[in-house]
Amino acid sequence: MSLHAPYPQGRPRRLRRDEFTRNLVRENALTTHDLIYPVFLLDGRGRREAVASMPGVERLSLDLLLPVAEQCVAHGIPVMALFPVIDPQLKTVDGQEAWNADGLVPRAVRELKTRFPGLGIMTDVALDPFTSHGQDGLLDETGYILNDETVEVLVRQALTQAEAGVDIVAPSDMMDGRIGAIRSALEGRGLIHTRIMAYSAKYASAFYGPFRDAVGSAANLGKSNKKVYQMDPGNTDEALREVAMDIAEGADMVMVKPGMPYLDVVRRVKDEFRVPTFAYQVSGEYAMLKAAAQNGWLDHDAVMMESLLAFKRAGADGVLTYFALEAARRLKA
Repeated sequence: MSLHAPYPQGRPRRLRRDEFTRNLVRENALTTHDLIYPVFLLDGRGRREAVASMPGVERLSLDLLLPVAEQCVAHGIPVMALFPVIDPQLKTVDGQEAWNADGLVPRAVRELKTRFPGLGIMTDVALDPFTSHGQDGLLDETGYILNDETVEVLVRQALTQAEAGVDIVAPSDMMDGRIGAIRSALEGRGLIHTRIMAYSAKYASAFYGPFRDAVGSAANLGKSNKKVYQMDPGNTDEALREVAMDIAEGADMVMVKPGMPYLDVVRRVKDEFRVPTFAYQVSGEYAMLKAAAQNGWLDHDAVMMESLLAFKRAGADGVLTYFALEAARRLKA
């Protein structure tokens, strides 16, 4: 670290004296271009369902999601991430609806890219919204999640999404080797422009509860957990190994999930690899801030913006956040 003049020759408060100076020397800043907006998609028309554990978040059918996409474009949000809420009757042990070319996600992708070609669309590659057991993979006879067999169907899911026209596929399953398999399959089909944002360091976190309520997988999962494939919250060296493997296998971008409780991991990943690095401010983080603000314990807009700036300071190039539209409006104000 470089040496600085001692007090009184050095007075750090001089650079905090007024707003123009603070703006001039600010090291990190948040813009609308840093935001990815996760949304929950329902089948049908005219359907709107509030997510009780995520104040202000709704599950929307595609016709009601289109105006949300229009708002993203108007406010300069570059990417919208789709998370489907699947009819329970379509959920199976093997999650085969995940690669149905006429399923909810491919249909939505085609419509959104037709209506808003300049808006980036990202899709989740994982089986948990589609399986009757709520796990991200296929099970053996003991209930253990199979790796290689799961990767085979994840490839089919990713290809279905890419062929529908999605810009970014985002494998969130944490199976070993799935990035390489998906990249090879995309290249083999000539889908060379489809980007992969890998959920490279996804932890077996307790902060995902409201999301599982939103997509309807909580009841299917029951008392089971995902600790045999998602990462142990006590590990950070392991995160670097996971990221290194995904980069070597062809990931264009990597992600750390959850966000604020794992900012140290974001910083380590960015410092080590210098690749596009993202973080997911997950449902539990969002719900906590919303609940505290609703109770008058925190200033909503202030903590929203401060929390998002923290991701940038930690080294994230962008953030998936349910605050995206609210933050974009604040940034545009």
